[in-house]
Amino acid sequence: MERRSLLFQLVRRDFEQRFVGSAVGWIWGLIHPLVLLLSWTFVFQFCLKMKPPAGFGSYAFFIFAGMLPWLLFQETLQRSASSLLEQSNLITKTVFPAEIVPVSVFLSTLVSHLLAVVLLVAAVAVWQRQVSVFLVLLPVYIFVVGLLAVGLGWIAASLHVFLRDTAQVVSVALTFWLWLTPIFIAENQFPRWAHFVLISNPLYYLVRSYRTVLLTKGTPDLRDLAIAAAYGAAAFVIGGLFFRHMKRGFADVL
Repeated sequence: MERRSLLFQLVRRDFEQRFVGSAVGWIWGLIHPLVLLLSWTFVFQFCLKMKPPAGFGSYAFFIFAGMLPWLLFQETLQRSASSLLEQSNLITKTVFPAEIVPVSVFLSTLVSHLLAVVLLVAAVAVWQRQVSVFLVLLPVYIFVVGLLAVGLGWIAASLHVFLRDTAQVVSVALTFWLWLTPIFIAENQFPRWAHFVLISNPLYYLVRSYRTVLLTKGTPDLRDLAIAAAYGAAAFVIGGLFFRHMKRGFADVL
């Protein structure tokens, strides 16, 4: 119960630091993905003449649905990398469960994610006149994104305590990872020799699942969910064990 209360306080504190006091507050959580959406739609749809696969509606919806799991994963991992240094006063002065810091980053980021999901669902309902019954599975996919992001976040955060270049390495890796995920183009537009990149990328399965439940009335592939969940569970367990091992030296370095 004490950890749950502490986690809630960290989430609230993080959310307030990011938005409270600004002119539009939490709306910034929507402005950022919408600006990305507009810029990417302009480049890929109007400049490069890209079109979505049949059945996914407009190209803007196609990109937006693919962006959602990626941005939740990216922001959680990127912010988790430096999160322990930002909370070093708590970690060094009190008996503090440091492992909940990346979890609080994910939950804080999740607020903006849910706002964007609601916006897309409403837009699809208005323009495409459809809402999939499989939206009830969306919390499961969000949970899998959380397992993957928090697990890798634990690894990045604990490494950054000892190697202060870790956050920069994570940022570079995420930039590379973005372009290896079928967000802007459909999976069948990847060259055949790069197919192994898709099947080894857990975000591929999550992006595809998000698009199915948000933009179509089709049944999501449970095999995609199983593969993504396996990646997420592995990252969570390995990240947790790694964090527990590295945690012993935090107080000496921080």
